[in-house]
Amino acid sequence: MLFLNPYIKDEDLDFYNTVKEFAKEKILPSVEQRDEDCTWDNELWKEMGSIGLLGIPIPEEYGGQGGNCFQCCLAQEAFNAGSLDSGFGLSWGAHMIIGSLPILFQGTEIQKNKYLPKLVNGEWIAGLGLTEPDSGSDAAGMRTYAEKTKDGFVLNGSKTFITNGPIGQVFIIMARTTKSRGPMGISAFIVESKNKGFSVSKVLKKLGHNTSTTAELTFEDMYVPDENLLGPLHSGFLRIGKATLEWERTVLLAALMGGMENILENCIRYSWQRQQFGKSILNFLQLRKRLREFGFIYVQQEG
Repeated sequence: MLFLNPYIKDEDLDFYNTVKEFAKEKILPSVEQRDEDCTWDNELWKEMGSIGLLGIPIPEEYGGQGGNCFQCCLAQEAFNAGSLDSGFGLSWGAHMIIGSLPILFQGTEIQKNKYLPKLVNGEWIAGLGLTEPDSGSDAAGMRTYAEKTKDGFVLNGSKTFITNGPIGQVFIIMARTTKSRGPMGISAFIVESKNKGFSVSKVLKKLGHNTSTTAELTFEDMYVPDENLLGPLHSGFLRIGKATLEWERTVLLAALMGGMENILENCIRYSWQRQQFGKSILNFLQLRKRLREFGFIYVQQEG
């Protein structure tokens, strides 16, 4: 239904249709069972990496596609429109946007070359550790603290509701590096799940998005070397968190539009096929009115 948008170029529509067909062919057949079982499919993940979907905004020099935020939105919308697998799409978005982009935006060349290629091809999965049991985007309530040592930092604290928590290898962790409160005292660190002191303390059950994994993470005297500080000291939240969260909010909305497209298409298809009193129920004016209203809402939001 993206063709209804007059601002979409032909090449954008081709990209959209390619992702949508991939989602229909590869993701859709197993989504119901995976959602029921609350399982993660790493083979599907690696297949997405092999065709370039995990690195859309990452420059080609690091193995990515060199795309922009709009192309990330197109991909997420097409994925949900084709598969209605919002959970897997959520894990993908968390990995690509709030897990990988901070390294691209603020990382050193050493950090970019070490992490981005493996995040792009699906070998590693990334996530962002911002939310805590007592705080979320309210930076003033953050308790996780990184104490400076001679050649690094020692982190103590916990994060919760972390998408990709049970399966990720690389996390961008926000931690306070000064005793003062507020966003100016927060730094960002690239943390690997293999680090001593890193643990998945609890895998969280959810009411939906069951094909995505979510967890609480705990750090107990976890050493992080100086070279894993991401961006300037004390500026992690302001320079990284806010910038990537703006991308995240935009891409999440596009994913929801994809789900809306899927539902609308299925409603129209079913209404056309369903026969009552010798004719398609799509001929009944009240039903047609409801579908038209739904369609208007979709077109307005798509614009």
